[in-house]
Amino acid sequence: MKLTVEGYLAEVLALVAPLTDVVMEPAPRAVGRTLGEPVTSRGAVPAFANSGMDGFAVHAADLVPGAVLREVADLPAGSGDDPAVGPGECARIMTGAPVPTATDTVLPRELVTETPAGIVVNEVVPAGANVRHAGEDLAPGDAVLPVGHVLDARALSLVAACGRDEVAVVRRPIVNVASTGDELSPPGRDLDRGQIYESNSVFLAEAARRDGAEVLATAVLPDDPDAFAAGLDALARFADLVVLSGGVSVGDYDVVRQVLTQRGEAAFRHVHMQPGKPQGWARWRTPEGRTVPVLALPGNPLSAAVSYELFVRPALDRFLGRPSPGWTAAVVDDAWRSHPGRRQFVPVVIEVGADGVRRVRRAHRRGSASHMVSALALADALAAVPEDTIEVAPGQVLLIRPLT
Repeated sequence: MKLTVEGYLAEVLALVAPLTDVVMEPAPRAVGRTLGEPVTSRGAVPAFANSGMDGFAVHAADLVPGAVLREVADLPAGSGDDPAVGPGECARIMTGAPVPTATDTVLPRELVTETPAGIVVNEVVPAGANVRHAGEDLAPGDAVLPVGHVLDARALSLVAACGRDEVAVVRRPIVNVASTGDELSPPGRDLDRGQIYESNSVFLAEAARRDGAEVLATAVLPDDPDAFAAGLDALARFADLVVLSGGVSVGDYDVVRQVLTQRGEAAFRHVHMQPGKPQGWARWRTPEGRTVPVLALPGNPLSAAVSYELFVRPALDRFLGRPSPGWTAAVVDDAWRSHPGRRQFVPVVIEVGADGVRRVRRAHRRGSASHMVSALALADALAAVPEDTIEVAPGQVLLIRPLT
């Protein structure tokens, strides 16, 4: 059965649901995590009335051009003093220091002349000027970040400003990864005829970690059906998702398709895309009685990587209750042929010209050939070529999605 990319993605997302388990995490280590509970302010922000300027805390009623105000205190930032400041008096104050309770306004330093007798008011400001009042940003208990918010540097700064050192985040989904095939060999060994170095599990595991998953196990599974099934049982035992690569087509030795179809609830599709046309999913029943979703990707390296970006990454986003990255437009600086009837996904390099326009070119002259290992490593983004396009020409606008 042939499907659009969107149609197959809908099938994939139906396999998973947002996680509801919440764990407490020290805020400094929570970057990239998804909030499982709202963050509320521990106290008022600001916590006290403080000065927005370097200057002098005064009574607004004393602000008359030419008035001389006697300096009675000096308040640096961090001071806990609350000096008495009477009529005709002032307190020198630095930005962020608590404004004395007896005063109501801060007169900037550049609006006065300092003399031995005190400060001379050259210009006046309105009552209350340059005072940051307690709680004017946040009141105690205010909700500042909602459930589902993905924590970045800005959000974590807000968490700290609210007095919180821990946050409740959605636990990481456990994703285990396997490549399949007797032809696979670990890097560092000499290859026999017919063998290739195994690289897909390296990409899939590290990409999953980048996108918020916990990867407990990676494996290379053989083409023997019983050994493959036993290996899949082990990978699925504690996982929320298992990602496989290889063995999903219709060949005589495509063990993934055979085993998942015969021993689990599974579906294998031809998706209208290039690379990555053969795709499969399953619900695998473990010996412990758990049902674990399995995504089976093609074995060619670029096909597996593109399939991860289009299907596995959105599944992780769904687990974590966050939106998936969007697509933006860029101008093509290159020319190539596409595959009519299939949406082509091409690794591209992004360049921004002096005119500020974002342009892209193919990361590899072979474009989206499914076996090109180097194409993705050199790329900044994927460019999507519509199904009805045969020739991509310079100046054409395509949708792209960064690979970060």
